[in-house]
Amino acid sequence: MKKVLYVPLDDRPVNLDDVVVQGKAAGIQVIVPAAEDVKNRLDTQATSTGTTLTSTFAPVFGNTSNIRQFIVDHMSEADGFIISTDMLAYGGLIGSRRFRTSGGGTYPDYDPATTGLLDVIRQIKQSCPHKPVYVLDTIMRLATTVFVEGLTQAAYDEARAFAQQPRLTATDFEAIMAGYDIKPDGTNFGVPVHFDKEQYYNARRHKFKTNHYVLDQLLHAGYIDFLAIGVDDSYTQGVQANEIAFLEGYVNDHLGGNDGQNPGKVIILPDADGLGYSLMGRMASHLHRCGSKPRYRVKYFGPDGSTIINPYEYMSVHENIQHHVEMIGGRFVTSGPCDAEIVGITSASQAADAVSHMEANDANHVPTIVIDFVGGGAADETVTQALLNSQSTGGLLGYSGWNTAGNKIGLALGMAQSRYAFLVTENRPHALADAVNAHGSLLFKRFLKDYYYKKLTIAEIRTYSRAHALFTNVPYADQNMRLFNTPADYEVLVQLLRERMQTNTGTLAQRNAFLLGTSRSIRQIKKHGWTYSKYANAALDFDNPDFIWDRAFEITLRPSVTLH
Repeated sequence: MKKVLYVPLDDRPVNLDDVVVQGKAAGIQVIVPAAEDVKNRLDTQATSTGTTLTSTFAPVFGNTSNIRQFIVDHMSEADGFIISTDMLAYGGLIGSRRFRTSGGGTYPDYDPATTGLLDVIRQIKQSCPHKPVYVLDTIMRLATTVFVEGLTQAAYDEARAFAQQPRLTATDFEAIMAGYDIKPDGTNFGVPVHFDKEQYYNARRHKFKTNHYVLDQLLHAGYIDFLAIGVDDSYTQGVQANEIAFLEGYVNDHLGGNDGQNPGKVIILPDADGLGYSLMGRMASHLHRCGSKPRYRVKYFGPDGSTIINPYEYMSVHENIQHHVEMIGGRFVTSGPCDAEIVGITSASQAADAVSHMEANDANHVPTIVIDFVGGGAADETVTQALLNSQSTGGLLGYSGWNTAGNKIGLALGMAQSRYAFLVTENRPHALADAVNAHGSLLFKRFLKDYYYKKLTIAEIRTYSRAHALFTNVPYADQNMRLFNTPADYEVLVQLLRERMQTNTGTLAQRNAFLLGTSRSIRQIKKHGWTYSKYANAALDFDNPDFIWDRAFEITLRPSVTLH
């Protein structure tokens, strides 16, 4: 079994647990750091006066020195590497956007502590020149992080609106950072009420220097084989625009890119939490198929993806799909034969037609991925019901209905690419059995989380938490329930979560998509035909679901599905 060393963006399940299971579904053992070293948490302490919250503090970030040592210690046993620069250099995604009193020194010697951590990537390639090194980096998002180092919801809302405002166009690296506060007419922005704009700009300056360092000093210098740059929480204009244009220009000018992209070296697109999935897909293709590029096409059911731009992104859904296909190591085609088809559902009114098409693909042995673009941050009711009524859904190579368009695309396509690479190459019976169980578990989880939790159960959690808030000036207590609800109420919420998810697991296992003894998943793909395994059991440990970051938005969820 191949081994991949993986340093995640943070310890939320979408970035850690899911990618480990995805690796298993592709016959890959994923080596990850100790849980305490990648642990991220929002503020863990609060002060108050009576029923008024006055401050929050004491977040938790990853241990960067331990992460670096983990990489060094396991370098020789890994067959490939997927490394998040946010975790390696900053202790995770929220750490990479912490406010700063200084933006660092002059590039490239802007912060020896940070570059010293990043340079372990250089060490990997020097020690293991033939092993693939993939890196995921992020351009700092527009908004602040709610309830990290005292920042409030009001600060988040104000910062996002503030950062969305257009800036004076700048192309020079230093001019971009010097111009964060300059409007197109040359005047400065006003003073925000709820956050310190200079500390915010310093955070941007430091992160932008890291973006440049990774691209310039590591990728361009030959120490990274492929770089995925995700733009986290973006917009069609604003403070990120000059940063994105600069990095795209660098790709064109120094890395042989076109329109800011080079599918063989670096892709820049709107996504963050889907990057781990995407790079695991690319890695599986490299390890199992020596980088062979499967052909993907997309068929929309509803408005064409070129007409849709997600509120948190800067490129259309169609462009995002094309670039994600390149990121995972595939080839996007518009005509002719394909190796897998993406069914993009963009209108609930066409869900039934989409399912009919998916079923026809199943009958004709066309591997299929379904992405629900209708439901916003959670799976859409109409789309989900149509999918769960079909037994062909259990055989999907990838699916997602979770969060932004970029997230959905990254999760679904990364999942499909890694699985496909395994299905067409593996022959060992025990490996096929272990992998189909992992894939079935991950596909089952996507529906259990994206619909049953994010669409249904989360509403109950939020209602209870907000109705039992400790503080009158915190409208959304569910954003940090350990701080904003009593210990007794927090326990009620945990029990409610676990009871509902037990029920939901049983309900989902009885739907046609995963009907035990009837529905099936692809076990192996060969030129002479496909073989299948039938869903036999689905279970969820009662104590497994939990609020990993003490907020309703994200839960741990590890269903175990077996197929025979």
